[in-house]
Amino acid sequence: MLADYHIHTCYSDDSEYPMEDVVKDAISLGLDEICFTDHVDYGVKRDWDDPRGMLYRWGGPGEPEHMALANVDYPRYAAEIDALKEKYKDQITLKMGMEFGMQSHTIPQYEKLYSAWPFDFIILSVHQVEDREFWTQDFQRGRTQEEYNLRYYEEMLALVQRYHNYNVLGHMDLITRYDKAGIFPFEIIRPIIIEILKTVIADGKGIEVNTSCHRYGLNDLTPSTDILRLYRNLGGKIITIGSDSHRKEQLGTYLTDTISVLKTLGYEEVYTFKQMCPIPHRM
Repeated sequence: MLADYHIHTCYSDDSEYPMEDVVKDAISLGLDEICFTDHVDYGVKRDWDDPRGMLYRWGGPGEPEHMALANVDYPRYAAEIDALKEKYKDQITLKMGMEFGMQSHTIPQYEKLYSAWPFDFIILSVHQVEDREFWTQDFQRGRTQEEYNLRYYEEMLALVQRYHNYNVLGHMDLITRYDKAGIFPFEIIRPIIIEILKTVIADGKGIEVNTSCHRYGLNDLTPSTDILRLYRNLGGKIITIGSDSHRKEQLGTYLTDTISVLKTLGYEEVYTFKQMCPIPHRM
């Protein structure tokens, strides 16, 4: 089973990858299943139909000059996925997911969104804390390395304790990607990561391995092998693999390599989802 469970399309504000092109490319790569997980980031972005209009940011390398800070256009998103499921039903399995970029103060908005649509799969990610972005260094600014690392995981712990309509934690140690001070000692954050993982496991949830670590030039997986070993040792089993792709050349990358690493760490199964229920597949 080759399944890419973290994919962004033109419905995400940081991608221009047409959804049907994703499907065609996934078929050409020999993928058995993909799940669309476009971005929703309440707190720093507005919904597509917000009467206040859109917010914008300057585009980065390879992006348009101005990028709308907009969440998914939910009706169009669901309708296109349904149409593509029917059109390509004999060639690939398609699932409707979403990546919830959550913060504690935005939980009510996600509860409302979750209840409105028939999701197969939800990634819970922490992209911002206190409406301050990591990639701009706004969140890290004014804090020591220990302070911003611990605050990041404190927010994650609060979320998994309070919010339950998700399936896996996305790129769990994402803060590492944007930590200009270097790798923070694992032993300092180990106690809070244990609490997060215990909560996730007790709640019947899982974690993902996000293969974008390779294109970002990180020296470890995302999450790290330390976290993956800890999760396994604590009894964690539910794990998905996703490329976090935003363009064609990123789709489906390093899936088989990641499976090989997971086997060496003692994992036996990789998971897909249907109507929020986990489905195990032997590696």
